[in-house]
Amino acid sequence: MQHETRFCTHCATPLARIRQAEDGGDVERLRCPACGWTHWNNPTPVLAAIVEVNGQVLLARNAAWPAKMFALITGFMEAGESPQDGIAREVKEETNLDVRSATLVGAYEFLRMNQVIIAYHVVAEGQVQLSPELLDYRLYDLPDLRCWPAGTGYALADWLRTRGHEPVFFTEEENAERRRGLGLPPKD
Repeated sequence: MQHETRFCTHCATPLARIRQAEDGGDVERLRCPACGWTHWNNPTPVLAAIVEVNGQVLLARNAAWPAKMFALITGFMEAGESPQDGIAREVKEETNLDVRSATLVGAYEFLRMNQVIIAYHVVAEGQVQLSPELLDYRLYDLPDLRCWPAGTGYALADWLRTRGHEPVFFTEEENAERRRGLGLPPKD
């Protein structure tokens, strides 16, 4: 859920679109006309895990998603933690698995949600026990994984290439169906 910032966090004055000189030139941003505070609207860091358990990749289904939709384990990075600590925490919270190693896959844009995704491949062990946020999970052999054309799907594709597998993406029709199930338009 996205929330629009409408008031100054310092003095509660309604924000206005104001042009102002910055390092890169004249830029219009939400600014406070009373005290000058600027809402930078920086992207939120989100952590994603390609969770490998006994040589297979775990994909999970969020409780709010359609029945056929499975994806990587994701969550917000918290203040005071490193991305590595954060991804280990998220995997434990969402699956009850213990992360034994975490390797950075890359950083990916997710413009629709104003997020930057920091993706890791993690090797984990233990007994899967899903959090209430997740309804189901599946374990996939690498050749059976299919990627989706969005941030975490691109991370999965990049990781599969490092394992010698050319990624297979969902067709346009399949992806449009996945997006409709989430209440999104067929394409970004």
